[in-house]
Amino acid sequence: MAQETKKNKGMESLLSYLGNMPWREPVARFAATAKEWSRIHGRRVVHTVHGLVSGNRAAGPITYLAGAGALAVALTLTTLYSPSYAITVDGETVAVVSDESVVEQAIRSVEQEGSAILGYDYHVDSDIEYNFVVSLRSDLSSEENLADYFYSQLDEISGELRKYQVLVDGKAVGVVKDLDALNQLLENLKQRYVTEDTVSVEFANQLEVAPVYQADQIMTISEMEQALLASSTGSTTYTVVEGDTFNGIAYANNMSSSELAELNPGVDINRLMIGDVLNVKELIPVLSVETVEDVIYTQSIECPVETRDDSSMYIGSSKILVQGVEGEEQVSATITYRNGQETNREIHSTTTLREPTATVKAVGTKEKPKTASTGSYRWPITGTITSYFGTRYIFGSYSYHSGLDIAAYTGAPIYAADGGTVTFSGYRGSYGYLVVITHDNGAQTYYGHNSSLLVSVGDKVYKGQQIAKAGSTGRSTGPHCHFEIRINGTAVNPLSYLP
Repeated sequence: MAQETKKNKGMESLLSYLGNMPWREPVARFAATAKEWSRIHGRRVVHTVHGLVSGNRAAGPITYLAGAGALAVALTLTTLYSPSYAITVDGETVAVVSDESVVEQAIRSVEQEGSAILGYDYHVDSDIEYNFVVSLRSDLSSEENLADYFYSQLDEISGELRKYQVLVDGKAVGVVKDLDALNQLLENLKQRYVTEDTVSVEFANQLEVAPVYQADQIMTISEMEQALLASSTGSTTYTVVEGDTFNGIAYANNMSSSELAELNPGVDINRLMIGDVLNVKELIPVLSVETVEDVIYTQSIECPVETRDDSSMYIGSSKILVQGVEGEEQVSATITYRNGQETNREIHSTTTLREPTATVKAVGTKEKPKTASTGSYRWPITGTITSYFGTRYIFGSYSYHSGLDIAAYTGAPIYAADGGTVTFSGYRGSYGYLVVITHDNGAQTYYGHNSSLLVSVGDKVYKGQQIAKAGSTGRSTGPHCHFEIRINGTAVNPLSYLP
């Protein structure tokens, strides 16, 4: 009692010092609340609020600073802390609540459900104490939290209340009733990736199965399986190869063109280059399985290559004189998989079973003529692309467009995209006046709709040589150059090959 009186005098001393200052009210309110709760609840309440200031008022800046510090503490208390109850059940502190009604409502809910399950009036039979404390507002327990404690006591009697919540990487997936069936499901998810070489299998995600007593919805085991196998979207990369188009890459990866464009904001979809690396969508299950296998396998050993100069062949050309035979080696390795896809391979040892024999190759040393192919292409004309490779709408219907249409004025010079031999020069149906150049590697380039032609069949032309003048002959809506690249007779997207 003397200690309580001392605490009250300390608070009154601070309030007297603060006088009529504007912050007197919050300090007074906090102190009054604590005192009133103590008075109302008497012996049932353990009062833990301490006086902020005790003793007599002293003059000078030190006293002022002490008062200001006390004020800061008081304001902090009123903002972050709240008078509350620590709930002790049978001698064990289980929660902190803002009001006794939270406890009463939790007990009422548990007793109602317990009575329905057991078939007789069930009552929570525990010694409950309410100890008054000042606690952080964030530490207060909800009615649901407290109910879970009393449900756990009821579950020990009935055995029918406990359910199991599945969390993956801290995110709740759902709740099931049957723990044995859930464990069997989780084991089956692992076993789908196990082989005779598997040495370990684990879930790649953080998996937690937590008992709960309240759930808005209970899943069947089949529904839980679907939820764990449902795909979330990740990303991986794809490297552009010869003949690729943006639409084709999107289709091959189960994406729309707009989705692929969204993942690659800095890429010009009409000018893909061989070797470009694109981000593509990857479907990843909510719960992934990682397996590790220790394996022994054989693989081929590449033939070493011996070269011989040949002055009858152009520089950059080569041919095989003797084809070697690959060797064979045995490899011991540890391979890691995620959902059946290899993510890492560690080679431990290799043993040669058969040595390879050498391949002998002749390489050209003769200087190339100016008309020889370089293996790369330049633009046949400078201008705006008015129609791209692929499907387009023209002349009132959709059709396949095998090249690029590049706007030009009538008579503009058209240049050979690379060196080679003219294999067609004349009029050909919808192409109008057309030039076809066959290059040293067998590829062909087409230049259509010209107003006049400057080369003939059999001519050797060099890269950058003028071969025609732009026009609008054939099936055309205006002067332009229709440009194609054909590899093995099949048209490919020129933008994948042009600089």
